Amino acid sequence: MTDVPFELVSLADIEAARDLLSGVIRRTPVEPSRPLTAKLGGPAWLKCENLQRAGSFKVRGAYVRIARLSAEERRRGVVAASAGNHAQGVALAAGLLGTTSTVFMPVGAPLPKIAATKNYGAAVQFAGTSVDEALEAAHEFAERTGAVLIHPFDHPDIIAGQGTLGLELVEQLPDVRTIVTGIGGGGLISGLAAAVKAVRPEVRIVGVQAAGAAAFPESLRAGRPVRLAALGTIADGIAVGRPGDLTFSHVSKLVDEVVTVTDEDISRALLMLLERGKTVVEPAGSVGVAALLAGAVTVETPAAAVLSGGNIDPMLMLRVIEHGLAAAGRYLAFTVRCGDRPGHLAKILTQIAEHGANVVDVAHRRQDPRLQLGEVEIHLSVETRGSEHSDRLVTALRSAGYTVTFGA
Repeated sequence: MTDVPFELVSLADIEAARDLLSGVIRRTPVEPSRPLTAKLGGPAWLKCENLQRAGSFKVRGAYVRIARLSAEERRRGVVAASAGNHAQGVALAAGLLGTTSTVFMPVGAPLPKIAATKNYGAAVQFAGTSVDEALEAAHEFAERTGAVLIHPFDHPDIIAGQGTLGLELVEQLPDVRTIVTGIGGGGLISGLAAAVKAVRPEVRIVGVQAAGAAAFPESLRAGRPVRLAALGTIADGIAVGRPGDLTFSHVSKLVDEVVTVTDEDISRALLMLLERGKTVVEPAGSVGVAALLAGAVTVETPAAAVLSGGNIDPMLMLRVIEHGLAAAGRYLAFTVRCGDRPGHLAKILTQIAEHGANVVDVAHRRQDPRLQLGEVEIHLSVETRGSEHSDRLVTALRSAGYTVTFGA
């Protein structure tokens, strides 16, 4: 642990935030997860904040922050920067509280999040390719116009609002021993840890970041917030290049461990949640589940993972499902090289069918200079029942004399 240069949000702050949010937000359910229970060997639960108003926990902090503005500040309007969830939370809260909102979003932000933010009444502008760059534009807008910046994570009111989730969770699961949640800028885990540690100090709090956007591990090693040189992950909602000063203080003091997961881990978690839990979650909202499934952290049960948001672009969902199937060994793409004679394709497809795999796509390629005269490459995509089934199919094709390769 490091020395804490900022005053932490208190339990009293979070309880006051809960009073402000009464009648505004939904007390989201906690649902059991059989796959996680089997994996962990003890009870595992999901805090379904993907069912919150505006589709994520973000409305908690946004509403508290805007509600505490003066009448003069609200008259000037508010401005925010977000890849989508904070944008929707700010837009919804601003509308409920009678002020105008402008939101800066990165170029390439998911279209459904853009549309939802506009539908809640915000004026959307685009700046940069990351939340950090959009936040710079929001700062400039605030200085130029007098609008009040609603920071996505680094403000006491934001943290206090997010902390109300922690109070709910320990009330719903009084015997919980471990809570796992994602980290972007750190607002959610800061508030959650402040709440939980105040009432149940023995509960272990674990934060999870995407490996391609993991600013906290390096920052914790350095003892100060450190900015990443680059970001790359499907979990756009937690792709933040630098921890906040205030959130870093909370995490370094209150959070027990921070781990990372790969995009493959995230894809598997999304697929499990959709297939087994009948639950739609965005990549950033599933990283806690991803860490538990991947064994990235050892936990004491009962354990709870926070599903922090459910605002996923349907096109991304299609790609993630396919990626998750491939990562789980249930979607196999490969190339077979064989003689370019009538009947060869039929024999290959028959063998695939005999092994119980389902062909999704077939394509021929004859114009490759690496091919011998009279040879053809057949690109196949098939659905299988898992890694062992895929291995048996490939072994059978090779045993039949076919050259099977993977990749481009």
